[in-house]
Amino acid sequence: MPCLLVVDDEPDILLAVLRSTFRGQPLDLIVARTASQGLELARARWPDLVLLDIGLPDMTGLEVFRHLRDLDARQLVIFITATGAADTAIEAMKLGAYDYLFKPVEAAQLKQTVERALEIGRLAQVPAVLPDAGPVDDRADAIIGKCPAMQAVYKGIGRVAGQDVTVLITGESGTGKELVARAVYQHSRRAAAPFLAINCAAIPETLLESELFGHEKGAFTGAERRRIGKFEQCHGGTLFLDEIGDMPLLTQSKVLRVLQDQSFERLGGNETVRCDVRLLAATNQDLETRVNQGRFRLDLFYRLRVFSILLPPLRQRGDDVPLLVNHFLGRYNRELGKQVAQVAPEAMALLRRYPWPGNARELQSILKQALLQATGQTLLPDFLPEDLRRVARPPQPTDPSAPLVSPQFIEDRLAAGTLNLYEEVQQQVEKALFGRVLQHTDGNQLQAARILGVSRGRLRKKLRELGITITHVVEGDEADEED
Repeated sequence: MPCLLVVDDEPDILLAVLRSTFRGQPLDLIVARTASQGLELARARWPDLVLLDIGLPDMTGLEVFRHLRDLDARQLVIFITATGAADTAIEAMKLGAYDYLFKPVEAAQLKQTVERALEIGRLAQVPAVLPDAGPVDDRADAIIGKCPAMQAVYKGIGRVAGQDVTVLITGESGTGKELVARAVYQHSRRAAAPFLAINCAAIPETLLESELFGHEKGAFTGAERRRIGKFEQCHGGTLFLDEIGDMPLLTQSKVLRVLQDQSFERLGGNETVRCDVRLLAATNQDLETRVNQGRFRLDLFYRLRVFSILLPPLRQRGDDVPLLVNHFLGRYNRELGKQVAQVAPEAMALLRRYPWPGNARELQSILKQALLQATGQTLLPDFLPEDLRRVARPPQPTDPSAPLVSPQFIEDRLAAGTLNLYEEVQQQVEKALFGRVLQHTDGNQLQAARILGVSRGRLRKKLRELGITITHVVEGDEADEED
């Protein structure tokens, strides 16, 4: 349960808004009416977020903020201030405060700001455990997997975490790019400094530039005060830009300048602001394709790709599926109050055969649904969603005596006046042959390639050419070279 510390000499109104806004949501609220009491509570409870009033009877909010940052430079603080104290709040933002709100606080704005800050705090504080980092606590967001592709991910994190360079993390949605970014940050030299994250696809184009670089008063309609952006707040720390492929071209040019000379101007301003920020970026899109389409800057692409980490989709991770199932089962048993100790072999077979278009994120959702349906200590196939069972149903055996190419196909092609019958028949034979062998190996490409007497690279190429889709993939130790 997130812990939120409110330090305010008159907290009643703010507490009423918080309790009303977060009704039904797990949130541990603790309150201090003086600065000294707030610091004492902060030392004792280590809150996830602090709402700090500027005007306190025994110390200024800025002084309290400095003491909080001395305790932990990653402590997230949102200032609550009256209009007349805006300059103090802006100064605190320059020193690393997360945000500031003005009294009277609007419920919708408070909810959005607090939820976003708690999520960023979770990214920075909750360990992203690597497999060789000791025993894995199933309450942590551990990176699970032993397949060759995931081993390459771990090696990449180890190589780049201690180097102060830009990292581009790519992979389909739901593969765990956020976890990798967190692991890079937590194993870096900046691990004791702030970590902030922004989802570029979740913020409207008109607001993203202001969110990143801040703005001056009057920069646009509604800009009533100066705002400090995330680059300025994150000075000395790490900034994670998720879904950077959706960033507008104009904003891309300003990000490029920051990467080149660590400076920028706030929106509507002329003052050059310097910052020292390490940038981590992630995307589920093919940036090279977007560059060719004119939707992503080539020079920014090269700047981001100083070091790349590619996360494999779950359907290509073979025996990692049972590892992930058992890991999430332990976490969700506790969260949902269940006692499911094992997965029936038939249910595990379905989970392995399913192609997982939503990757690990979809797996987590499916397991939660299944646990809510489960009774007893074993997860049975009937507890899994019907659509998953339908898609992952075992392939029906074919008649081994049936010809690879039906005579009717040849007759139909002759009647159509084909002039390419040999290649058409050859393609039909290959499709039937490759399909039967893969059915025999239950989708194990390495084993299928050995039976066929071809390299795995050639097998993959043929599967693409023939349009054969595999729903259960088991990878070997090393990829073969294409012929």
